[in-house]
Amino acid sequence: MNLLSRWLRIPFWQRVVGAFVLGALAGWALGEPAATWFQPLGTAYVTLIKMIATPLVFFAVINAVASLHGQQSVAALGGRTFAWFALTAALAVAVGLSVALLIGPGQGVTGLSLASDYTVREVPTVVQVLLDVLPANPFKALAEGKILQVIFFAGLVGFALVKLGEKTASLRKLAGEASAVMVQVTRFVLEVTPIGTFGLIAALVGHFGFGQLLPLGTYVFTLFLACGLHIVFVYGGLLLAHGLNPIKFLRGAWPGMQVGFVASSSLAAMPVALRSVVHNLGVKSEYAAFAVPLGATIKMDGCGAIYPAVTSVFVAQYFGIDLSLSQYFTILLASVLGSFGTAGVPGTAIVMVTLVLSAAGLPLEGIGYIIAIDRVLDMVRTMTNVTGQMLVPVLVAKETGLLDQAVYDSDENEVGLGEADA
Repeated sequence: MNLLSRWLRIPFWQRVVGAFVLGALAGWALGEPAATWFQPLGTAYVTLIKMIATPLVFFAVINAVASLHGQQSVAALGGRTFAWFALTAALAVAVGLSVALLIGPGQGVTGLSLASDYTVREVPTVVQVLLDVLPANPFKALAEGKILQVIFFAGLVGFALVKLGEKTASLRKLAGEASAVMVQVTRFVLEVTPIGTFGLIAALVGHFGFGQLLPLGTYVFTLFLACGLHIVFVYGGLLLAHGLNPIKFLRGAWPGMQVGFVASSSLAAMPVALRSVVHNLGVKSEYAAFAVPLGATIKMDGCGAIYPAVTSVFVAQYFGIDLSLSQYFTILLASVLGSFGTAGVPGTAIVMVTLVLSAAGLPLEGIGYIIAIDRVLDMVRTMTNVTGQMLVPVLVAKETGLLDQAVYDSDENEVGLGEADA
């Protein structure tokens, strides 16, 4: 128990960074066998995170809607949240296009080969996406982890609890208690993050090495740079405009960003992002429980905005196509609207870039040249997604009086167990 206490006294982010470095060294030293030996650790971690995500969202949304006192309050917050989702997505596309045009990731690149397993992804229609939000069987949606359907059904249950008033007071209390239990279970599972990080990074480095990245090195650099600039300058500028310290935000959001980077899944990062937003950044839990899961399904600044923008420029340059002003506008519009329109679709990034290239009239074969390194690209894309998914609730909470400034300004960045739990 004394050893556990010493382990828990190490800040969460330091434990994860240490595991990241050790995993990278193990993958580099062992090569391809590292993927076989250590991938099960990463797979087990991601499975545990997905295990808690759906019940956490279900009870948290019911409790949130019931606590926010009805449809009007939730609708107002939802509308403001969607507006910030769209605005930050448009800014992300602008950053992606600007950086790509400045660096030119497709200039001078020749001789790339198509991935053998590449097939063009089918882009769902808007009607299909809207219909997919409605769960024909809510229990099946819970079992399959369809978060948008879970949010929809949980929201209806929450509204019903409010409408029935005192008749369901005990049930509202039970929903709150169930939400608290899932938060505690989340804290337990998050302590496995360093082990999962080690396994995921060791397997990734062991499998890829550096050979596969060299032919597309400029493209990879461009995407990483665009994501970094978006987080630092766009997100930082929006925080400053709201009177909030960007350094404090990054410190509090860092655990969620780390998990997003190593797991490459917004859904996997959602539980730690939710806890970071409430525990580290001071957003009222009732609103965060609604906004963060929603963002995890439709707020994709990395996958749905920067990635399609950079890839569009890369493909145009590789094939020697001069983009017109109307094509740039099409890329912007398709990226912003498409990120909402592909919500909940598996492989969102590939679907998004397929949609944008198709809308702009660019060769879809370009995707096949970069898909072999998609797992590496997905790390920084997802970290950007998750950062935006935490940023917007902070901005809206600041605007609506739902932000605890004292918590935001603190130096806390713990999301797992505390010493009192050891």
